[in-house]
Amino acid sequence: MPYILQTNHLTKIIDGKELVKNVNIHVKKGEIYGFLGPNGAGKTTVMKMITNLWKPTEGAVELFGETLTPTSYEVLKRMGSIIEFPTFYDHLSGKENLQLHCEYMGYYNPGSVEKALEMLELTGAAGKTVKNYSLGMKQRLGIARAILCRPELLVLDEPTNGLDPAGMKQLRDLFKMLCTEYGITIIISSHILSEVESIADTIGIISHGSMVKEISMKEISEMNTAYIQLTTADTKKAAYVLADKLELNNFRVIDEHDIRIYDSRISTNDISKAMMHNDVEISAIGKKAESLEDYFLKLTNGEEKSC
Repeated sequence: MPYILQTNHLTKIIDGKELVKNVNIHVKKGEIYGFLGPNGAGKTTVMKMITNLWKPTEGAVELFGETLTPTSYEVLKRMGSIIEFPTFYDHLSGKENLQLHCEYMGYYNPGSVEKALEMLELTGAAGKTVKNYSLGMKQRLGIARAILCRPELLVLDEPTNGLDPAGMKQLRDLFKMLCTEYGITIIISSHILSEVESIADTIGIISHGSMVKEISMKEISEMNTAYIQLTTADTKKAAYVLADKLELNNFRVIDEHDIRIYDSRISTNDISKAMMHNDVEISAIGKKAESLEDYFLKLTNGEEKSC
């Protein structure tokens, strides 16, 4: 099976409004797939169709080599998911909610509930009613439920919502472990590009309901353009020196303090000397490479970074 999950020309129209159009996703078995896009781009819409919560207007979803239908119950049992915010029976404890999920799924594996709670550091809160959980605890309980039955595929929509930086790192490490040690394939959307960049094998970028690019992180790393970043209080004069004195044209003023120079023929030393001789004070200068954030912004024409 080449892909554990793929969508074919997935389209969703509600009340005459086209939410997503012709979206093609290809997720390989055993990888972490980062799904990125500006707010309102259509990520959650796609994930709802992947998990059979919404039916496509056009196109199809293939899971484990089978086309998803309204009665694909056995196929869906092989998947764990969080779409938007997880919901629970608030009057039950965290442990009781997970036990109920096992009953619902027909999954009986002694110790599985305790193991899931331990992995998400919820053992101490296992007996507490969910109505007394914080937002972050509910998010972690949702992930515990998603991984409880050891799914082959995890579909996670903004799983780090409500978590502090330490909690985000915990989940990042957990996702890596689930992928490498348990062979679980993960598709994850996030509004934090650096989080996806640090764990994803492949990314898909969606904008205005259409898939813009699907590319491996290895390819991005190999194609990333090295540049020199110059920080100064006077970008206008610095740009004049670059163009007129050094005869460079391959540079870009990023904001009121930063300029990126993409010409590989020039050194940081040459630029520093030219700035000094023309009375341009520089705060910092150094070589860098484009990040996933830079690549994302280029593909989405500078739309907001949140996804």
